[in-house]
Amino acid sequence: MKEEIQDIPKIVLHIHLDGSLDVKLAHKWLLEDGYTYTLQQVESKLQVGQDCENLNEYLEKFDIPCKILNTAERLKTATYQLFTKLAKQNVIYAEVRFAPLKHINKNLNIDEVVQAVIEGMNESKKENTIYGGIILCCMRGNTKEQNMQTVETAKKYLNKGVCGIDLAGAESLYPTKDYEYSFNYAKELNVPYTIHSGEADGISSINSAINFGTKRIGHGVRCIDNIATIQEIIDRDILLEICLTSNYQTEAIKGKHPLEELYRKGVKISINTDNDTVSNIDINSEYERVLKETNLTINDIIKCNYNSIPYIFATDEIKEKLKEVYKELI
Repeated sequence: MKEEIQDIPKIVLHIHLDGSLDVKLAHKWLLEDGYTYTLQQVESKLQVGQDCENLNEYLEKFDIPCKILNTAERLKTATYQLFTKLAKQNVIYAEVRFAPLKHINKNLNIDEVVQAVIEGMNESKKENTIYGGIILCCMRGNTKEQNMQTVETAKKYLNKGVCGIDLAGAESLYPTKDYEYSFNYAKELNVPYTIHSGEADGISSINSAINFGTKRIGHGVRCIDNIATIQEIIDRDILLEICLTSNYQTEAIKGKHPLEELYRKGVKISINTDNDTVSNIDINSEYERVLKETNLTINDIIKCNYNSIPYIFATDEIKEKLKEVYKELI
């Protein structure tokens, strides 16, 4: 099975840079910064355990990555390494997201942060067969001015490495409805967007995202609680960026995960990891889990990848190239 999974050409639309930081790299940088953690201690600080209780606890694992991704060279290296790892797992297209304002400091402004990440991605693209872009995250809890700055920065680098924006953070503490201004501004500037919703909060959060006009929702699994919301997602042609393992870890889902039921009902879904390091997974192991815990087949997973192509934040030319890869497989 593992060889078959490796052979699947993959599209990853929901993965966080700082949640997918290589543990050995993080350990090296922490030592450089004067910390004395062992490799095992760093691992425990970056990865959730079996006893993770909710999204807020899960998000604590971002503290160290945000602290050590504090130079242009480190941001570039982390991005290069992530795209290269994905390419080795036969990911042919990836959108990597992060919150640039988490990494500004006395030595780095937002432009330098974003430029470093784009540079790391482009360096990996030169060496590997992978397409992709960077999504900039507005953050729940940030000021309006900060989130508007993130949207403006996305516009500045749109089609130059950046491909869209997102809203991330503690969903249950900061309701989605309070951030409509971010997406109104994104629409005004013609910046594509996706929205984390329906993970730690319920139907009202998803409905807000739908009302903002999004064509993609990060997670969205709580729609399973409401038939009308599922139907609206189908009618409005919205893709759900599903992250099975992290949904269990954050307790967004208890019991059987709804991804198969949503797929069977006709909801477009994309299968993703969310955070490779925090969740201690990769896209291959995530596909393996889906195959073990559902009745979905490898062909179904291939269809999910193919069906996600119209929703990616890329040019029509790249979309056509990706479709060509799947023509003989579907």
